[in-house]
Amino acid sequence: MNQIMTGAAVVLIFIFMLLSPQEVFDGAADGLLLWFQIIIPTLFPFMLISNLLIESGGIRLIARVTGRFFTRIFGTSPYGSYAVLTGFLCGYPMGAKSAADLVKREKISPEEGQYLLSFCNNTSPVFIMNFIVWKTFGQQELLVPTLLILMGVPVLLSFAFRRFYLTAGSVFEAPDEPDIPNSPAGKTAGFRIFDKCMMDGFEGVVKVGGYIIFFSIIIALFRKAAGGLPVFLAAAPLLEVTNGILLIHEKVADPITAYAFTGGLTAFGGLCSVAQTDCMVQGSGLSILPYTIQKLTAAVAASLIAYLYMQIK
Repeated sequence: MNQIMTGAAVVLIFIFMLLSPQEVFDGAADGLLLWFQIIIPTLFPFMLISNLLIESGGIRLIARVTGRFFTRIFGTSPYGSYAVLTGFLCGYPMGAKSAADLVKREKISPEEGQYLLSFCNNTSPVFIMNFIVWKTFGQQELLVPTLLILMGVPVLLSFAFRRFYLTAGSVFEAPDEPDIPNSPAGKTAGFRIFDKCMMDGFEGVVKVGGYIIFFSIIIALFRKAAGGLPVFLAAAPLLEVTNGILLIHEKVADPITAYAFTGGLTAFGGLCSVAQTDCMVQGSGLSILPYTIQKLTAAVAASLIAYLYMQIK
């Protein structure tokens, strides 16, 4: 039954694409520009350096510096603190990638990986400042409150989510690291590691770009099919966060409501970010369904807090 429904949906999209070639072109062009101008320069360097840190053992130094601090707040193991750091600073889907990579390399347990996925895969502060506060709303006074809401909600929810994954003790324990045979020394081995990390980064950023282009096309098709109907305003922003925020700002006249919806959508990340996260955690055993439910919970909380703030400010 599920296969039939999926097939029918794909056929429907295919028909819409054939009937709307201009919308397909415009959506693909918009997604490609977003990927090329924003995603590659902001995401690929962090994917590359993250891979290098894990492969070279440099993550141990970061774990020593940040491990104790994040362990006290979030209950993570020392290596788990690295996923918290990247998840809050680097944006989607770096938190998910870091957690999945650590699980695959047996630096953290699968339970800790699922816990990290529940709260540390978020929109980057740079995106919040540049795109939401300055470009979309154009109000400098919203900078600090917006950062506090969108960064604070995942932190607060982490205390509730931890109860589902940490069944014994107050912090996650790091698993015993497997014995890894010594790799060949010298410059050649160094270049091989760099090449491996670089190709992994390219693969990741290309996957992210593919999802962005696909969802941009879907939004363009949905815009034409639904027109000005309320269903378009309700459903389209959920597909992709960047285009969704622009649609909210364009269609919602009340600034209080627009700010609340924007906060909720940013906390959720859109279905595109869910798809990106799913591709990043493949092979790690981490489940996307609990993550989606937890992000929806964060969206409701962020939207409510944003609405209350605009009412009382």
